[in-house]
Amino acid sequence: MFETSTPVVYVVDEDTSVRDSLRVLIQNAGLQSVTFSTAGDFLAHPKGANPCCLVLNVSLPDLNGLELQERVASERRDMPFIFLAAHADIPTTVQAMKRGALEFFMKPFDSDLLLAVILHAITRSEAIRRRECELLLLRADYESLSAREREVMRLVVSGMLNKQIGAELSISEITVKAHRGRVMRKMKAESLARLVSMALRLRLVPQLLATAA
Repeated sequence: MFETSTPVVYVVDEDTSVRDSLRVLIQNAGLQSVTFSTAGDFLAHPKGANPCCLVLNVSLPDLNGLELQERVASERRDMPFIFLAAHADIPTTVQAMKRGALEFFMKPFDSDLLLAVILHAITRSEAIRRRECELLLLRADYESLSAREREVMRLVVSGMLNKQIGAELSISEITVKAHRGRVMRKMKAESLARLVSMALRLRLVPQLLATAA
């Protein structure tokens, strides 16, 4: 089961006054705040599994904000980015947004608006973590199937009838039904539609993926 813990808002900004004001804003909203003055300090800090987001300045004394975004995004899909900047050109802003930043605030920023975006980022982080947890459980269920049960599942979700599956695998229709029942139980699928949805998430049937696309 997916369980949430207290969300964390990471802040990376070399300006002490900005870090202090954001710490108060974030903690007053009931969230954890962890602040850093450099990208290097942030990268060296252990990250937990909590829902989180990263509020970072574009200009930092070591890596710039875009470089930090590029490094972190490949490792933490569940960590949305919110940028701050005293000065920023249009190409920088566009690049940050194209890479998935939720918002780009110019200093001085509106605290209420920034907090609203932070809360939205945390909600997104929770949703991503929930989907990833569900996928891990789904893969575990699939791994519990025997080789024959996986074959039957693949053919079932492709739309074949029990009689056709039996002919395809050179087994009796009764045996197909038995395998199919075990597949449904092990995958915890209450219906064929649910099993097809699981197969799509597991990327088991190319033709179904092409149709869905």
